[in-house]
Amino acid sequence: MYLLPAIDILGGKAVRLAKGDYAAVTEYNDDPVLQAQLFEEAGAQWLHVVDLDGAKSGNADNIEVVRAILARTKLSVEVGGGVRSLEVVDRLLDAGANRVILGTALVRDPDFAQAAIEKFGPDALVAGIDAKAGEVAVAGWTEGSGIGAEALAARMAALGYEHLVFTDIARDGMQTGFDAAAYQAMAAAFGNPVIASGGLSTVADIQALYPIADAIEGIIAGRALYERTLTVQEGVAACHHTLEAGTLSAEETPLTLEDLA
Repeated sequence: MYLLPAIDILGGKAVRLAKGDYAAVTEYNDDPVLQAQLFEEAGAQWLHVVDLDGAKSGNADNIEVVRAILARTKLSVEVGGGVRSLEVVDRLLDAGANRVILGTALVRDPDFAQAAIEKFGPDALVAGIDAKAGEVAVAGWTEGSGIGAEALAARMAALGYEHLVFTDIARDGMQTGFDAAAYQAMAAAFGNPVIASGGLSTVADIQALYPIADAIEGIIAGRALYERTLTVQEGVAACHHTLEAGTLSAEETPLTLEDLA
């Protein structure tokens, strides 16, 4: 397992939503690029970036911010939000993204999902499945799709996708811990380990996934890092199974903007 600190971009700022609600926004940093540098300095090797504006509009509105993050860090980056054309995938990969996440398009444009995997291959793409009560949500989580999450995972596996981010919308941004059974079921349907997103609060939540570690490729951390209930150092170590509970304190002072000045 590996840790993926999350940067969600809305209006050019790093934010988090509660349960995917665009009306429940908490702003954490006016400069997403600097936030990425902070995560890198703290020991992160991966970054999970979502263009929330693009997720609603389908226009990849913040692609220049993403390009700046990629230019100014050495992080491995997966990025999604509004990726609904081969041209946008091309632009993101050309900018240096390691993987591009396809979300709404998996449901609304299955021909595009197939064309993308045929053109770019499984190493460059991630199937992004966001669900509430087992139903896949689309358009920035604003609409239901009528499709079951596990059914869509199986469909993506049949197309050749090998990476999948599964977000439990009801838990996202709420710091209520993971539903391990849901991730185990998704991994079984997908036939590969999945990246867990939604609900992380403390290092104990990561350790609670150890019994199903074979089903988990990575863990996305958002609000827990911004609100300091988890440090990047703790998360990275726990994902590598090298941290015993209580070894580090989440109350340790993390890197600040001044540290990089």
